[in-house]
Amino acid sequence: MSMPLEKRLYTYADYCTWPDEERVELIDGVMHNMSPAPNRRHQEILGALHGQFWTYLQGKSCKVYMSPFDVRLPRGDEPDEQVMTVVQPDLSVICDRNKLDDKGCRGAPDLVVEILSPSNPKHDLVRKLRLYERAGVREYWVVFPLDRIVQVYGLNDRGSYELTQFGGVKDTIEVGILPGLGVALETVFAE
Repeated sequence: MSMPLEKRLYTYADYCTWPDEERVELIDGVMHNMSPAPNRRHQEILGALHGQFWTYLQGKSCKVYMSPFDVRLPRGDEPDEQVMTVVQPDLSVICDRNKLDDKGCRGAPDLVVEILSPSNPKHDLVRKLRLYERAGVREYWVVFPLDRIVQVYGLNDRGSYELTQFGGVKDTIEVGILPGLGVALETVFAE
């Protein structure tokens, strides 16, 4: 089946019928085309981040997943077929195993990392930041590959994001939700 052309709101049930080679996300029922396959630099950064998280989480209850990995973000207790938000973060850390199933994750991950695409930075910096904040993702990392910096947002007591850390290639970012894990950005941005 090819991608739908009509403008309407979609659900996870619709999403599941679309071809796997089409990279899309649903946010509040609106289909958003993702960038074409990530470039080499994006994949190197993602691999380095995943490696540091994966190594630290061995033997612990939290799990780390790389895209493509569906994260369904229901508004309430609606069944999966009616969920209107499905995203594929570059990296997700989930500590509540009850959120994991064979389809991916249902509910907010504890931490999400997005690596900015030069073609559409607003998607991650505005739309997804608001979405993750609303969903209750406790920690949101935005990676700027060209500038070699990372911004970290954390949920405050009011449920709003605030910038908690900012680091460049010589810095180490302390993972707020995983005490004891510091991510060395020199390794992440190594060429």
